[in-house]
Amino acid sequence: MINRISRGNLRHKITFRTVTSVSDGMGGFTDTDTDYYTCWASIWPVSAKELVQNQQLEMTTTHRIRIDYKSGITEKMTIEFGSRVFRIVSIVNPEERNIMLDILATEK
Repeated sequence: MINRISRGNLRHKITFRTVTSVSDGMGGFTDTDTDYYTCWASIWPVSAKELVQNQQLEMTTTHRIRIDYKSGITEKMTIEFGSRVFRIVSIVNPEERNIMLDILATEK
């Protein structure tokens, strides 16, 4: 049987990162980024827009990132791809089949 949903070409190694509160040893906590999950992904640029803010040109690029299904991925995480960082906007589980995830993200 042929899967109707294409996995694409999962050739980019990415890492999902999450913020964790760590005790500072003096009764307080410090937020720190920690690796959550590393996997292979397909990354497609979807759109780009320019925004002039405070007399500076700022470019926002939106990407679709596809991975094999993994439970626990949330919009509170970020994605690292080399030196690039993506903020997750939404996560879609196509046909709710737990085969893959399509993630819409903006590049920081």
